[in-house]
Amino acid sequence: QVQLVEPGGGSVQPGGSLRLSCAASGIAFSAVAMGWYCQAPGKQRELVASLTSRGMRNYADSVKGRFIIYRDNTKNTAYLQMNSLKPEDTAVYYCNGVPPYDIWGQGTQVTVSS
Repeated sequence: QVQLVEPGGGSVQPGGSLRLSCAASGIAFSAVAMGWYCQAPGKQRELVASLTSRGMRNYADSVKGRFIIYRDNTKNTAYLQMNSLKPEDTAVYYCNGVPPYDIWGQGTQVTVSS
């Protein structure tokens, strides 16, 4: 059974940084593309960063140059380093495969506010 657990998150001032992590189980982690999705209030969930099993990264224009996705296949864990955070980055962040599995974790709240 797929399980995705995203601890971390939190509140930070504009310009600050956060690192999110995602522990995955029940999937062949090293063989699948992983992604980070965000859902802001009143908006649909959207993919903001992805990383293939071969190391190819893609980012949404809104986070390009500020966020870095990486993974540790020995720990079945994906990460999202978030730098130069802006108030518009405030959202619940989820990790999942790309394309996503039917099961989602609880997500983690990121709030950027002064």
